[in-house]
Amino acid sequence: MDDTVVLWASFNFFVLVMLALDLGVFHRKSHEVGVREALIWTSVWITLAMIFNLFIYFYFDKETAIEFFTGYMIEKSLSIDNIFVIIMIFSYFSVPKAYQHKVLFWGILGALVMRVIFILSGLS
Repeated sequence: MDDTVVLWASFNFFVLVMLALDLGVFHRKSHEVGVREALIWTSVWITLAMIFNLFIYFYFDKETAIEFFTGYMIEKSLSIDNIFVIIMIFSYFSVPKAYQHKVLFWGILGALVMRVIFILSGLS
């Protein structure tokens, strides 16, 4: 089997497992996410991304790792404006704080599914 296929399959499997763990195990019961918990989870996700960046550095090369890191930083900085939009949407629809994580999770999962559909439809 081609290395590229194995790498993509492994990456996607890992992402799906982490999403399942996030909603199915760690956030099974809806609760208000405090600043401390949010900072801890942010640290966990950033640490995982940096470990992945190390994998890219050692498996591929320095230039590819720098490209990943640059793309990651751009995405992270662009996500800041999404926070304000999400706050406005949650405020407008009066989403209780206890359910905001679950609503956000399903919204992100929906966006990922739509991206996959658009990418696959563009391949043909």
